[in-house]
Amino acid sequence: MKKSMYTLAAAAILSTTIFSACGASADKVDEAKENVEQASQNLEQAKEDYKEEYNKFKLESEKQTTENDKRIAELKAEAAKMKADVKKGYEEKIADLERKNNYLKEKAKNYSDDGKDAWESFKREFSHDMDELGQSLKDLGNNNVN
Repeated sequence: MKKSMYTLAAAAILSTTIFSACGASADKVDEAKENVEQASQNLEQAKEDYKEEYNKFKLESEKQTTENDKRIAELKAEAAKMKADVKKGYEEKIADLERKNNYLKEKAKNYSDDGKDAWESFKREFSHDMDELGQSLKDLGNNNVN
């Protein structure tokens, strides 16, 4: 009888342990599913944020290159009024700035998604190039006035 009691007690402890372990596994599975769902939602939000940021950047860059086109046209009009000896060098500088502006237009238009790091690098480089072009356009106009 004593042996039966020990066996029964051991069986009860063993079954309790097994059921507890199964319950813990089920909790871990549920938690893992929640983590996957949250990560999926975060990924979707990040994609939407990126898309919004890219569209905003694209519109801003198109606006800037259009403004550069207008400034280039103004510089060309000013060049038409210049003396021939000064005009040639001035027109060459304008043509160079126009090529840079067209290059930046194409660069923005043809950008392909290569990941977050590549996007950040592209934005930084593109903004730097655009700022330099804008400054060059201002400087050329200012040099003409002086």
